[in-house]
Amino acid sequence: MAAPLSAPTVFVVAPDAGLATALTRALSAQGQLADVRALPSGDHLLRDSPGVAPSVVVLRGGTPGTPLPQVLPIVRQRAELSSTFWLALGEPAEWLGAGADAVRSPQAPPEEIAAQVRNLIARSRQHQQLAERAHTLQRRSDNWEHEERVRDQLVHMLVHDLKNPIAAVMGLLQLVEDDPALSGESRDLLRLARDESQHLLHLTVNMLDVRKIQAGKMNLRRELMFSPMLEEIIELAQGDVGSSLRERRVRVLVERDLSPASADPEILRRVLANLISNATKHTLTGGQIVIQVQAQRARAEWQISVADDGEGIPAEDIENIFAAFEQSRLTLHGRFDTGMGLAFCKMAIEQHGGRIWVESVRGEGATFIFTLPYAADAEEEEDDDFAELLS
Repeated sequence: MAAPLSAPTVFVVAPDAGLATALTRALSAQGQLADVRALPSGDHLLRDSPGVAPSVVVLRGGTPGTPLPQVLPIVRQRAELSSTFWLALGEPAEWLGAGADAVRSPQAPPEEIAAQVRNLIARSRQHQQLAERAHTLQRRSDNWEHEERVRDQLVHMLVHDLKNPIAAVMGLLQLVEDDPALSGESRDLLRLARDESQHLLHLTVNMLDVRKIQAGKMNLRRELMFSPMLEEIIELAQGDVGSSLRERRVRVLVERDLSPASADPEILRRVLANLISNATKHTLTGGQIVIQVQAQRARAEWQISVADDGEGIPAEDIENIFAAFEQSRLTLHGRFDTGMGLAFCKMAIEQHGGRIWVESVRGEGATFIFTLPYAADAEEEEDDDFAELLS
């Protein structure tokens, strides 16, 4: 049950207390309880805080002391009076620009003034409620920002604390795997352990990068990229995926003499590694993965796709496929997929000014496609080169 509202306070600044008395009676007759207080001059408002924030102040023109049209702009600036509404009794021209919320004739009967005061009381209460709501929302926002900072610091510490031991484990597994005395079965188990360690490393790094992009703290180190450099990045990305990729048939098709694009090579490598890893997880041994790069000249962009002939994606999952933790499901190989890698891909490609999407039919595989726009001055350079050839 809501607590009853306390009676609002109304100040009446007038030469005598008669107006305050008449207003009290009129408000009571109209069913409005109010604490009406008479002030003999505006100087009482100027001297010090009244101790209570009135809902409405009635100012009668011609009151002795500092002219009220001069008092009003000063007292309106006080923070404690931000929800106070001001009713002036006088000529409109007298209060023009002074900041009164309403103006009525000094000869208006108390009943009309009371009706105006009731309306302003309602507006004052509404303003107070909005101010309290804004304060609550601001407090929640401050708490949320604090929690986000703590979460960012925690993620940052976890990732950095995990990266080094994971890398050390991978190095040790590689050393043991290279031992010629190792049996074939043990070598396979070590390779599996190394692949899972690689997957864990990808998860931790993707988690950190997603947080960085969300916070706007990841700065791209762009370079002009041509076909040979892209082929090299694709080869490095395949190496990042691990030995499981060797059990798939991989084809790489890169169009020759692509117009240059501007991209961060390391981030692009990570995007490709995530997409190739995703294709590997959702195909069986012997499955095919096709990585294709071609120019979309009409849109002045590269189109890069990673296609597989694996299990495909259920139609109900496609809408949320790039949302972290949304499409979590078991892969063909029993590995639980958080989706953090695809979330990173979407954010990274969009930060480059490109687009990313997926096309899939359940049971027939999936194709992840993303675009990278040409470098801003690429077309101008091509035109200049062509002009030089003609000259």
